[in-house]
Amino acid sequence: MSDRSDSSKSDAPPRHHGADGVFQNNYQRFEAKGLAELLRWRLEARREGRPRPPLAPIPQCAPELDFIAANSGGAQTPAVTWIGHATALAQLGGLNLLTDPIFSERASPLGFVGPKRQQPPGLTLAQLPSIDLVLVSHNHYDHLDEASVRALARQGGRGGEGPLFVVPLGLAAWFQRCGIARVVELDWWQGHRMQSSAGEIELVLVPAQHWSGRGLGDRMKTLWGGFALFAPDCHLFYAGDTGYSRDFADMRQRFAGRQSEPQGGGFDIALLPIGAYEPRWFMRTQHVNVEEAIRIHRDLGAKRSLGLHWGTFALSDEALDEPPRELARQRAAQDLAQDEFFTLAIGETRRLPPRKPISPDRAG
Repeated sequence: MSDRSDSSKSDAPPRHHGADGVFQNNYQRFEAKGLAELLRWRLEARREGRPRPPLAPIPQCAPELDFIAANSGGAQTPAVTWIGHATALAQLGGLNLLTDPIFSERASPLGFVGPKRQQPPGLTLAQLPSIDLVLVSHNHYDHLDEASVRALARQGGRGGEGPLFVVPLGLAAWFQRCGIARVVELDWWQGHRMQSSAGEIELVLVPAQHWSGRGLGDRMKTLWGGFALFAPDCHLFYAGDTGYSRDFADMRQRFAGRQSEPQGGGFDIALLPIGAYEPRWFMRTQHVNVEEAIRIHRDLGAKRSLGLHWGTFALSDEALDEPPRELARQRAAQDLAQDEFFTLAIGETRRLPPRKPISPDRAG
C-alpha cells in the first residue's frame, strides 16, 4: 500500500522548470560542453596518460548472502551493501531497496562500446533478495540500465508485482515503454508514502546539481535528483550524481522539523558520490570531488556517509582507486573520524545502529 504526498512549499516558484520545456538546476545553470571542450578533455587526457592505472586492486569481498537473505522484513537490522558504482542494496524500514541499479557489462546503449565494467557486481541479480523499491536518480546510462531494470521488474517481489520504481519527472514514460507499470514519478520536494512491516515510510525527491539525457535530442527533458528516505529505524539519503551547491544546506533546513536531536538527529546514512571528478574544469558543475562530498556530508548533518560512484567504470581522469585514497587524506586533514565517512569493498555490508528517538520524558 502506498500513496503520494506533497512535501513542496506552495509559495516556492519552480525554478527548475524551464520555460523552454527543459529542466534546470537551482543555483548554477547547466551549460552543456561543446565538441571543442570534449576534444580538449580527451586530448589532454591522452597526452598526460590519464586515467592512470590503479595502484592496487579495487577491494572486493564475498557477500554475506545468509545475512542478506535473512535480513528481509520482520526484525530487520538496518544495513547497506555496496554492489558497485552507484548501486547499493539498503535493507531498512522493513524493505529491500536498490539505488540506480546497473549490473550490465557496459554503461552504454550498446553492448560492444562505451565504459566497460572493471569489477563484477558485488551481488548478482540472482543473489539479490526480493526487492521492494528501486530508486532511480536520473537517466544517464551508468545510473539507468535497461537490462538491469527489466530483470528487476521480472523478479516478482514479495507481493508478486515486482518492485516499485520511484523516478524523477518525465521518466515514467521510458519505463512504460519497457512494459513496467509500477512507477511513481516525483518532482523536487514531492513525497511518496508507503506502508511496510516496520510502519510508514516516506520518500522525498530532492534537488541535485546535474543534468539528464540519453541521446542528442532529449537533454534536460527529464528531471534528475536525489532521495531522502524516512523510515522508523533509519533515515537514508542518496545523492545520485551531483555537483556541489547550496541545495544540501537547503535540505538540512527543510528536514530540520523531523530530524531534531529528540527525534533521532540527522540522516543515519548518506550515500554520496566521491568519484568521476577529474578534470575539474570539465566535471565541476556535475560531479563533486572528495572535498566537496565531505562538505555535503556536513551540510546535511549526516551521522555517517558511504562513498559511492568509484572503482567500477572509468568515466573520468582520476585513477579508479584514487577516490578512497583522497578520502583518507581529507579525513586526516579535516579531523574526520574514519567511521564518519567511509568506503566499502565491493560486496561488503555495513550494519547500522537502529534509529532511536529520545522519548519525551528524557528529552526534558
